[in-house]
Amino acid sequence: MVAAVALADVRFAAISAEERSLGTSSLTAEATWALAASRGDKQAFARLVDLHKRVVHGLCVRLLRDAEESRDAAQEAFARAYASLETYDPAQPFAPWVLRIARNHCLDVLRRRVPESQRVELDADSGEGAPRELADPVALRGDEVLERRELAGVLERAVSALPANYREVVHLFHVEHLSYKEIAATMDVPIGTVMTWLHRARAKLKDALTAAGTEVSS
Repeated sequence: MVAAVALADVRFAAISAEERSLGTSSLTAEATWALAASRGDKQAFARLVDLHKRVVHGLCVRLLRDAEESRDAAQEAFARAYASLETYDPAQPFAPWVLRIARNHCLDVLRRRVPESQRVELDADSGEGAPRELADPVALRGDEVLERRELAGVLERAVSALPANYREVVHLFHVEHLSYKEIAATMDVPIGTVMTWLHRARAKLKDALTAAGTEVSS
């Protein structure tokens, strides 16, 4: 019992020293857990997994579109995150960091699926003007349960038909409610690129829904 208390005191002292070295008197709970996990505290890392497993798995599903592969990818992402905790900056949010690891792994999986000659780059066009943020054009109408289900199905098919990078920003922004900055950190692209992709994705969704006979607001 005494040994356990002593070990806890040592771990707390180490974390406090790390906090002082960062020039802050208080880190977020996530940052504190990450620091503890980097020193071998598996319970601290388990808290991080519990907090972020849904969003990580959701991103894997959106990118891979295969249930079994998505589960494996999410597990692998957390394993890689645990092995790379020393690279995590406690001054930054944890979610974009672990999502970037998950995304990179999913892209590796996708590259192994597709021959190099058939790959399409996901970068935004160069020389493009500054994007502008618009109100979401995909405002579905209808009060009946059946109609709502039909509309949801149409929307899901339209999202699934988007290019991978557009599909990803739609998921991160509208489903996971990440900010532009967090999405940019996750996808490792400029904020302007995120805004461009989201704007284009919404335009494509509007066109697809209109073609399917679904009314959308401008």
